[in-house]
Amino acid sequence: MSWAPVIGLLLGGAAAGVLYAFQRFWHAGPLVGATLAIVVLAALSRCLHLDGLADLADGLGSGRPADQALDIMRRSDIGPFGVAVLVLTVLLQVTALTQADALGRGVISVITAAVTGRLAVTWACRRGVPAARGEGLGALVAGTVHPAVPVALFRGRTGRGSLVQLDFAVAIAAGLAVSAGVTRLAVRRLGGITGDVLGALTEIATAGCLLVLALS
Repeated sequence: MSWAPVIGLLLGGAAAGVLYAFQRFWHAGPLVGATLAIVVLAALSRCLHLDGLADLADGLGSGRPADQALDIMRRSDIGPFGVAVLVLTVLLQVTALTQADALGRGVISVITAAVTGRLAVTWACRRGVPAARGEGLGALVAGTVHPAVPVALFRGRTGRGSLVQLDFAVAIAAGLAVSAGVTRLAVRRLGGITGDVLGALTEIATAGCLLVLALS
C-alpha cells in the first residue's frame, strides 16, 4: 500500500500521454482528450475502483446496519445510488480535467490526480483504521501503513518541481481531505474499510483534486 502512489504515477503518465498525443497530433480538443484520459485510467485499473465506488454508494445509501450494508456491497448488481454517484463522479472528473487542460495544465493535472487517488489509499491503510470484516482486501491491508509514510509522500509530492505551486498543493490536500471524510464515514457506518472502500477513495480523491485544478 505504501507503493500505491507509484502505481498512480505510472497510470497517470499513461493517461497524460494519451491526453497529450490527442491534443498535439490530432487536435482533438480538451473535452475529447480529457475523456480519453479518464477512460485510460479506468481501463488500466479494470474499472475496479469505479465498481468499488458504486458498491460503497449503494451500501451507505441503503441506510441499513453495517452487516446488511456490507451484504449489499457484495452483490454484483448496481442500485440507483451506485449509478448516480458513479455517473456524477466520472462526469466531474472529465469536465474538471477538460477545464484544467483548457488552462494549459491538463497533462500535469491528470498525473497529479492519479497520484492523489492512490495516496488516499495509502492514507486509509494507516495504523488505527480497522477492516470492516475479517476477509477480503480490506482485512489484508488495513493498518499496514505507518502514519509517517503518507505524510512523507505528501510532502514529497508538494515539495518538488511544478507541484510546489500553491494550487497543486491545495488540490492534493483537497483530494485527500475528501477521501479522509469518506474513510471516517465508512469506519462509522461499516466498522472499517473494505476493498470497495479503497476503490471508492481512489475515484473520490481523483475527482476532488481535479476539481481544484480546474479553478483558475
